[in-house]
Amino acid sequence: MSTPDQPMFALSEEHQAIREAVRAVCDAKVAPHAAEVDETAEFPKVAYDALAAADFHAPHIPEEYAGAGADALATCLVIEEVARACASSSLIPAVNKLGTMPLLVAASHELKSRYLPPVARGEAMFSYCLSEPEAGSDAGAMRTRAVPDGDGYVLNGVKRWITNAGVSDYYTVLAVTDPDQGRRGISAFVVERADHGVSFGAAEKKLGIRGSPTREVYLDDVRIPAGRMIGDEGTGYATAMKTLDHTRVTIAAQAVGIAQGALDFALAYAQERQQFGKAISEFQGLQFMLADMGMKIEAARQLTYAAAGRSERDAADLTFFGAAAKAFASDTAMAVTVDAVQVLGGYGFTRDYPVERMMRDAKVTQIYEGTNQVQRIVMARQLLAGVQSQL
Repeated sequence: MSTPDQPMFALSEEHQAIREAVRAVCDAKVAPHAAEVDETAEFPKVAYDALAAADFHAPHIPEEYAGAGADALATCLVIEEVARACASSSLIPAVNKLGTMPLLVAASHELKSRYLPPVARGEAMFSYCLSEPEAGSDAGAMRTRAVPDGDGYVLNGVKRWITNAGVSDYYTVLAVTDPDQGRRGISAFVVERADHGVSFGAAEKKLGIRGSPTREVYLDDVRIPAGRMIGDEGTGYATAMKTLDHTRVTIAAQAVGIAQGALDFALAYAQERQQFGKAISEFQGLQFMLADMGMKIEAARQLTYAAAGRSERDAADLTFFGAAAKAFASDTAMAVTVDAVQVLGGYGFTRDYPVERMMRDAKVTQIYEGTNQVQRIVMARQLLAGVQSQL
């Protein structure tokens, strides 16, 4: 409930302190390396070490499993602030949540106790393997198989577009255990990078988020014990979709951060750049552009925070809000970064300034964890099913 000194939708003092702490770390240790990370397309190890030292690399993991126990809003604040400095680095906390969320949703206490503490302590990272060469938006068409073998399973298949593949130690892998059951025949497993038969393809040469490696994951007769199944057999698809309900909110936070970083730079530039004898920020046409950028970002931020609240409560309308926040915030990030490039004119088109990097980074937020076209299908289905906002 809101109180007289804390209006509804305002951040608490604790959440504001988290934002300030993350921003301080990012200003000192993340932002100075963002351009180099993009240019070299290398994993941002300096950023990872700085985030891990401050418990911002996987803040969502509960205290029970050696984590910081951050709620969904705090986790979004972390991701937003890191993305404001470096989108590639923001995929450290975001993908750690994506990879571990299936465990938090459906795994046994024993499985959580084995795999969550190393991630919480900064000793390992966790990725998520859902997409395949022939199963992108249509995740139910996956072909990776997990065949029972004695007291375990043998996995064979290829996973594509896996963020931080080759860097992460652990992977949530979705595989078909009963091909006759369709989506109900899909199960989820924990696979380790060190498992025999696990290998990785070459890093994709990407438009943006170049410092976060994206590779194929190959599973060739990978034998794992049955105890590494997440939840019951046949529940993997449901777990995967529930996971995305929560983690689409983190992509919205990433998009808000990218957009805010672009606006911050555009504002500073517009007040310094002189044309016709005065700062370009004094021209009404440019002021209108900046106003629209700020308005869109604030709307996206509020929708994202509202979705984070529903994620924390696992509310009935989370599916709608997660999809809405992800779609709106990522569309906003793309529009705002394009406008930031325009504010800088020719300079915005060069790598000497960060807004072109931010524009390239923004694009993927409209694509991964479900394209924005898919998000609109999700929203429409929720509305047609009678799901409305439940404040």
